[in-house]
Amino acid sequence: MKEFFEVLWEQFLQLNGLEAIAVIFGLLSVWFSMKENILVYPTGIVSVAIYTYITFQYKLYADTGINFYYLVASIYGWYFWTNTKDNRDQIKISTLTKAEWIITMGLALGSFILIRFGLDFTDSDVPNWDSITTTTAIVGMWLMARKKLENWIAWIITDLIAVPLYYYKELYLTSFQFFVFTILATMGYFAWRKTYLNYD
Repeated sequence: MKEFFEVLWEQFLQLNGLEAIAVIFGLLSVWFSMKENILVYPTGIVSVAIYTYITFQYKLYADTGINFYYLVASIYGWYFWTNTKDNRDQIKISTLTKAEWIITMGLALGSFILIRFGLDFTDSDVPNWDSITTTTAIVGMWLMARKKLENWIAWIITDLIAVPLYYYKELYLTSFQFFVFTILATMGYFAWRKTYLNYD
């Protein structure tokens, strides 16, 4: 663990400016999401745009592709969260119905199969892990855009796998970012759950 933080500090001193900006805006995005603040979307878009470039450079092609999806989902989520009735600022948090669970599982399975197949035609050296994190992130982003409580579960799974994946790719700052994301996502789940349970 000591060696990890020594390497992290060394990389921080030699910090890639783009990665630093992406990390900062990514952390802000998760924080705003936890607080149900609409700024989750503009801050997230900045981070996504930068990571599109970074992940392509590091041959994480599935992650590169998902960033375009993030952009589309962010625009949709921005609209959906604020498309309200009854003078509310935002729609309420909700949970998945049985039918929505089936759709979500279908989305996850279909995404994994397509992504994993596509990575066979690339020079990715981590196709399985890249496919898994991309799949859970696709689900997480969709559920967040729909303001479903379960989005946090998908993000926690994504973050837990991404920590060692990015460490393996020697993107230590990004690996550490996903460690922080794991903590924030856990906090976000309990914060949203509390709000959901307090609805009249």
